[in-house]
Amino acid sequence: MEKAQRDRKAHCLVLPFPILQGHVNPMLQFSKLLHHKGIKVTLVTTIFVHNTLMHGSSGSSGIALETISDGYDQGWREEAEGIDAYLERFWQVGPQTLGQLIEKLSSSGFPVDCIVYDSMVPWSLDVAKKYGIAGASFLTQSCAVDNILYHVHKGLLKLPVIDDQSEISLPGLPPLELLDLPSFVHDFGSYPGIYKVVVGQFSNIHKADWVLCNSFYELEEQVVDWMATFLPLKTIGPTIPSHYLDKRLEDDKQYGVSLFDTNNDACMKWLNEQPKGSVAYVAFGSAAQLGVEQMEELAWGLRRSKSKFLWVVREAEAAKLPKGFVEETSEKGLVVSWCPQLEVLANEAVGCFISHCGWNSTLEAFSLGVPVVALPQWTDQSTNAKFIMDVWKIGVKALADEKGVVRQEEVEHCISEIMEGERGKEMQRKALEWKELARKAVDEGGSSSNNIDEFISKLVLSREKRCACEK
Repeated sequence: MEKAQRDRKAHCLVLPFPILQGHVNPMLQFSKLLHHKGIKVTLVTTIFVHNTLMHGSSGSSGIALETISDGYDQGWREEAEGIDAYLERFWQVGPQTLGQLIEKLSSSGFPVDCIVYDSMVPWSLDVAKKYGIAGASFLTQSCAVDNILYHVHKGLLKLPVIDDQSEISLPGLPPLELLDLPSFVHDFGSYPGIYKVVVGQFSNIHKADWVLCNSFYELEEQVVDWMATFLPLKTIGPTIPSHYLDKRLEDDKQYGVSLFDTNNDACMKWLNEQPKGSVAYVAFGSAAQLGVEQMEELAWGLRRSKSKFLWVVREAEAAKLPKGFVEETSEKGLVVSWCPQLEVLANEAVGCFISHCGWNSTLEAFSLGVPVVALPQWTDQSTNAKFIMDVWKIGVKALADEKGVVRQEEVEHCISEIMEGERGKEMQRKALEWKELARKAVDEGGSSSNNIDEFISKLVLSREKRCACEK
């Protein structure tokens, strides 16, 4: 035990926001990178998530697993009266059980040196400071979105925005319209519990020793430079499995956590039989819910399109499909309940990605060089869609009508523009340029790789100083 303590560089506790796969996976991937570089890592999830998803998923990568309670150990969907009630309970129980875990690990001979915590659970930093531990806030959204929410938190962007026709100017960002802002901002008053969390992530961020963002510098230079003037901000992404970028981590092809079962063989077999660039891949992440009317219009748009399609429709959403659609379109498309998204995007048959533009999906499109048809639904997705089209120029945003529904003609037009038009060729070229920049960022000597190395060296140095003081 004493030798193991001497040999280790440092011990990081990594705490994702537990109930969203899009928050767990980037932090699990970051944990793999830290472990690869000699840091002892303990990934912390809630008891329910551990029992249902995590058991055995990280052991092979050398990452230890521990749990805290969120107050709903049998599952919050069964016990909590909605997301707001869940969040309130988690904020009460989480800090207590996290403190107990820190004490347990300290007495076991492997004291924690740093907590890397999802910025959505800012109370983790308060617990870290209570125990004299360093804290690193991990931002799981783009720096552009973080910048907007920071301005809301500080009262520098007043809500509700009264004049919905005027341009919104914020440092480090291009001029924005009201509907380019995150949904909790442009639709002020919607989902008050979640709004409180996404804005509240900045409540104590100025006390963090590090602020790490799952983005890469070349993608968001101006906003990163501006935010770094008042926060110790460093980009460390894209945090996707190494196989799809720098290939420095052997056998790192999957995140390691999935909320859904996949039928990989059938999905990939079908895709491998399709011509290069012929398939529109359609997926809306693990949480987005399309209305019945939007689901029908998307279905008919895919049927009208000249392109083939692979459409992920979660089991909970399947009843919204038009009757007989799957059978009618079986010659040109495949509908599955879930699939290995990275493997799909990496397949040369895929010519475009029809996406809700969640941040993880957006980064995956960049990393694999796939143009995007943006159909944002809520949260940060409308902002991501704005940047995809107008700033990064790797896609188009499908325009909704006055009811907020993207009609089938628009779906067909957007697919055609990317898959067949001259503008689409330019988007494809741009997507491949971003793919190379993403790879360079995480490879040896790249901006994200250097930032991770700097984080580790400072963490190790602070541990050595603390150990010297304790002797």
